[in-house]
Amino acid sequence: MRFAVLVFPGSNCDIDCYKAVEDTLGEPVDYVWHTATDLSAYDCILVPGGFSYGDYLRCGAISRFAPVMAEVAKAAEQGKYILGICNGFQILTEAGLLPGTLRRNMSLKFLCHDAVLRVENNETPFTSDYAKGEEIVVPIAHGEGNYYCDEETMAKLKANNQIIFTYASNPNGSLNDIAGISNEQGNVVGMMPHPERAVDSLLGSEDGKRMFTSILKAWRDRHDAAVVR
Repeated sequence: MRFAVLVFPGSNCDIDCYKAVEDTLGEPVDYVWHTATDLSAYDCILVPGGFSYGDYLRCGAISRFAPVMAEVAKAAEQGKYILGICNGFQILTEAGLLPGTLRRNMSLKFLCHDAVLRVENNETPFTSDYAKGEEIVVPIAHGEGNYYCDEETMAKLKANNQIIFTYASNPNGSLNDIAGISNEQGNVVGMMPHPERAVDSLLGSEDGKRMFTSILKAWRDRHDAAVVR
């Protein structure tokens, strides 16, 4: 399985994502610059956290126009796995690959600490190694993590089981305590907490590791099914 870690001007969690894949899974992983126009070689695309383009206009508002994002959209349509973390989540909402938007934290302060998340949906390629309702510890580091959408969108998120993670104790004012969501197909996930920073006990938690093992397991299951056919 091949992973791509996108790199925008201002990304600062790209190395964390790269190392999480390399150390946790041992699978091939590459940094891919924002000007890239071909992602066909990759099975999973990680859109990392940071401050792409300095967060000018809105977080992710400029990055969504980078050439690579057209390829991300194409990969999503093909059913490949896309994971946007923190600023990556913001970019995916700006690009229309996930519904809703991320606003300033209710406190108007940057938050950087561990957060307890509740697994709301463990039937996705990103969460199958968790138990539904399980509580995990994953750090947050954001100033604009307050998830918002209109009532119609929220109703769809609930009806389609697209709410993947919620906060056990809401740190930022997100509607319905939302910490992470998926698209309707379940192959695109965005989340504000940083699973790539929770893959080793030295970091304070290993609870993020199972997101990466879940992705690999989903890909292997799909790959083996394709070989059988």
